[in-house]
Amino acid sequence: MKSMLPQAIFLSLVMFCFCLSILCAAEDGPRRARDWGLRFGDLPTGKLNAITDVPGVLVGHVTLIEGSDVRTGVTAVLPHAGNLFQEKVPGAIYAFNGFGKLAGYTQVAELGQIETPIMMTNTLSIGAVMEGTIRHMLSLPGNEKVQSVNAVVGECNDGYLSDIRGLHVRPEHAIEAIRKAAGGPVAEGSVGAGTGTTCMGFKAGIGTSSRLVSIGEAAYSLGVLVQTNFGGLLHLEGVPVGNQLHDVAYKKEPPVGASGSCIIVVATDAPLDATNLLRLAKRSMLGLGKTGGISGSTSGEYIIAFSTAPELRIKLGSAKTGAPVLSHGYLNTLFVAVIDATEEAIINSIFAAKTTTGREGHKVNALPIDRALESLKNYRH
Repeated sequence: MKSMLPQAIFLSLVMFCFCLSILCAAEDGPRRARDWGLRFGDLPTGKLNAITDVPGVLVGHVTLIEGSDVRTGVTAVLPHAGNLFQEKVPGAIYAFNGFGKLAGYTQVAELGQIETPIMMTNTLSIGAVMEGTIRHMLSLPGNEKVQSVNAVVGECNDGYLSDIRGLHVRPEHAIEAIRKAAGGPVAEGSVGAGTGTTCMGFKAGIGTSSRLVSIGEAAYSLGVLVQTNFGGLLHLEGVPVGNQLHDVAYKKEPPVGASGSCIIVVATDAPLDATNLLRLAKRSMLGLGKTGGISGSTSGEYIIAFSTAPELRIKLGSAKTGAPVLSHGYLNTLFVAVIDATEEAIINSIFAAKTTTGREGHKVNALPIDRALESLKNYRH
């Protein structure tokens, strides 16, 4: 019996760990919309179903959770890992509703170029993140004599859950987010710039999705990343499930008071110029509308789109710019891709977020996914 005891204890420990892992997995559950069986159009996703499926794109987060009232952060999206000032990318910005504070807009509109990482944070931290982004760009080898940098920084107001007036985001947080940027899976929900944001009554934050498209004999990828903080009535697959969830929603009567914002970043390796990137950016709002968002009067919806096609990079000091680009008549499949990927990214931002308590005890509940799916099922039957 004594010789059997160690083996019995070992087997018991193995069984305990196995059961514990199952319980933990059940508690966390699937965190992305597709894991629950939801579908968004017919186009295939990339391997990661994330903006980082577009070759070269990197994403970094800095999440600030301090004490009982700091719930904020910074998110950085890099079109490529090199010196963006020396090798700019074609870009466009579309302001669907301009109640927001997007820095860097006018130069992108004028020149059709993006020369810094695309940054996201809270409303009152635009200045700090601009400073950090500019400091990072000036520090890069080759930029020693640069005296003008057009930092692109978007924002959402997270003041309900976070002490936004405390100005807790500092320039070094922006630098850290850029330096942390990497390919691979992208953290979603209450992370980075989405740490303190809400969407259509529920905790939300960062979400992402991607699509693969074929145009003629060429294959391209398109990815979307969102920072969600807007109002409306939540729809899943066209069904207004939010109607059945008022008891747990932050705002009980959507779309009343449907304020907030949404920053949408669209990346593609398709060779698009600034004109067609702007057209692509506009279509992403159709995806937002499919989720139930209404772009309220005091909501800022901005879409930043860029192409990573290496042949289209604009090298500083070069007299030649541009290369053959896709004709406008071949964009329809990309339009479908950006609509579906935007819709899915927004829903992922909600599905991945967790209930959060912040400033002055304010609490925003996570979406009760099981109830939302039950509502979806009942509606169809």
